[in-house]
Amino acid sequence: MSKRVKGIGLLSGGLDSMLAAKVLVELGIDVLGLTFVTPFFGAAKGFAAGERIGIPMLALDISERHLKMLKNPRYGYGSQMNPCIDCHGLMLNEAGKIMEEHGADFLFTGEVLGQRPMSQRRDAMRSVEKLSGFSGRILRPLSAKLLPATLVEENGLVDRARLLDIQGRSRKRQKELAHSLGIKDYPQPGGGCLLTVEGFSNRLRELFRINPEALVREIEIMKCGRAFILPGQSMCMVGRNEGDNLKLEELAGEGEVLLHPADHPGATGVIFSSPQPLQDLKTAAEIVSSYSHIPGNSTTRIEWKYEKQSGIVAAEARNKDDFKQMLIP
Repeated sequence: MSKRVKGIGLLSGGLDSMLAAKVLVELGIDVLGLTFVTPFFGAAKGFAAGERIGIPMLALDISERHLKMLKNPRYGYGSQMNPCIDCHGLMLNEAGKIMEEHGADFLFTGEVLGQRPMSQRRDAMRSVEKLSGFSGRILRPLSAKLLPATLVEENGLVDRARLLDIQGRSRKRQKELAHSLGIKDYPQPGGGCLLTVEGFSNRLRELFRINPEALVREIEIMKCGRAFILPGQSMCMVGRNEGDNLKLEELAGEGEVLLHPADHPGATGVIFSSPQPLQDLKTAAEIVSSYSHIPGNSTTRIEWKYEKQSGIVAAEARNKDDFKQMLIP
């Protein structure tokens, strides 16, 4: 019995990657979906997509390597802090390792020529392949007829004649294809990556400015609540709700100052990404007090902990506008 052809595909959770996988399944190819975890996107949508179309899925955490790439992407950023070309190249490089481990024949994506202005141009696709290290083994089933034949097609592992020639930003053909393949439940197009969000990108730029060596845990802290740059060039997060507060308490560790009201419920704060975080303790305490629904111009006790030190600082609940210049929009 001849060995069945096998492809490893990147599934983001969107319709295009679902269609790419389903087209290959219809050709009798064994398909494994691969989705990724970083601080900026997770695996849930990819797994949901795989379940909808009935293919096995695998998740891979690439947080550390992704963060290293993010600080210095070869091909730069998009409209925000999204290094789409470098990101796709990294994911395909990781997918290629899985391909080799599983003895698979090729990689595939749901990319559509011309759909995204940064990463789905012809030249961008070539750059992605170069970064991946697996040139010639990356198939894009939805636009394959518009692109040079891959080694997989040339070797007869995939019938090029049964692949597609979709291009551009219209989704009409994808919707028609979804209907013909029996895919009824799929998400509308939209972001899922925090790096495309303006507010988050503003925070990230500031974090890298004050601490170019920021780690994954500091990114996770930065995702919880309101972000401030304090006078001593520390960053301070202040929880917006109970969920933020609990997450900040969980994440704060060695090197960070944890603050919260000592006598009543209120906002939790964390000072981080600073070699001397205690120099901003008074200001951070005032911000925590001011965002804890304490009557204006009254003083409250803010409890703080830093490594093996702890204490109480009196802080005035001031008008929030007093901290507007420190707040990262």
